[in-house]
Formats: sequence, C-alpha cells, structure tokens
Amino acid sequence: MRRLRIPVFLTHLTAPLIDWGGFHPIVETFQAGTSFRIGDIDVASFTIPHDAIDPVGYSVRAEGVKIDVVTDLGYMPESICHHLRGSNFLLLESNHDLDMLKVGPYPWSVKQRVMGRRGHLSNDVVSGFIRDSLDTSIATLMLGHLSEHNNHPEIVRLTAAQALESRGIEANLVIAEPGRQSEVFVY
Repeated sequence: MRRLRIPVFLTHLTAPLIDWGGFHPIVETFQAGTSFRIGDIDVASFTIPHDAIDPVGYSVRAEGVKIDVVTDLGYMPESICHHLRGSNFLLLESNHDLDMLKVGPYPWSVKQRVMGRRGHLSNDVVSGFIRDSLDTSIATLMLGHLSEHNNHPEIVRLTAAQALESRGIEANLVIAEPGRQSEVFVY
C-alpha cells in the first residue's frame, strides 16, 4: 500500500523546535502573519498572544466558507477580533472558569501563567468577546480547549449561551469536550 505524504505546516520559528521522535514528515514553513494556499484552500495566519514560540491562529477559506481556529491565547486584542470578522465557523478556546482555577489543583505559578496575558482565555473573557465583538453572522461557535481541572462544559455552555442571547445571535453553540469527538460540520 502506498502512503500519502501530506505536509505539516509550521512557522519558521516553530519548525526547528519540534521533536518528531524519529518520524520525518514533509515540513512546509511560513512566516507568522502571512497567507498561503493548500490546494483550493486559502489559509491566513495571524499572531496570537501566548507563551510559546511564534504562536498563530488561522483563518481558512474555501468555497465561500470562512473557518477560524484560535486557541492558546491570553487575551483578545483588537487585531484578533479583526481577523475573526466574517467567520462562518469559529473554534475559540474557553479554557477555564476563573473561580475554579483559583481554588483548583495547580501550583500558584501555573495559575498565574494561565491567567496571564500570554496564558489562556477564561469563560468570562470569551463571554465578553461574544457580547462585544463576535460577528452576528456567525453560523457555528465551537468553544474548546477546556481545562479538565478548572472548567466544566456546562459552565462554558451556560456562560456563552447567555452572551449569545444578550446579542440576539442565534449561532449553533458547540462545546468541544475533552476526550470526546465532536459532530462533523458540513457547509
């Protein structure tokens, strides 16, 4: 059987830091903040605030549909809000409930990192984004990257649903639960 070798796309600064454990993929690199094409799919990358080497989010466009993927960011700068405009499908992290994080099992240094501007988004920050900046034409909002120790899917669902309702947005709200496959989305 012939194996299809599909390239892995990474930023120029991230690529040399990956330990592939003996695997030798085809690696395509790009500069953070640039756009590129994969077949009929247009991919735009944008820098995000996180404590990693050269982290990016993505806007993917194909056949008139725009999908945005943004996880691992400490806050929502206006530049990211700009990139997310016109999204049909948005996967956004809703990592932690602030009260659960404060009393949770992590050491204080990790709690500070998670809460910091280069850490992770709380449910409250995500709700603020929904109330203030989410494009009203969004079809599906998927919230993911939930902490297994410092969040609960129903807290995420309730908080986001209230924010959507306050704006009159009737998007399909999906919570990507840790360890569970989501439904398949077709546009």
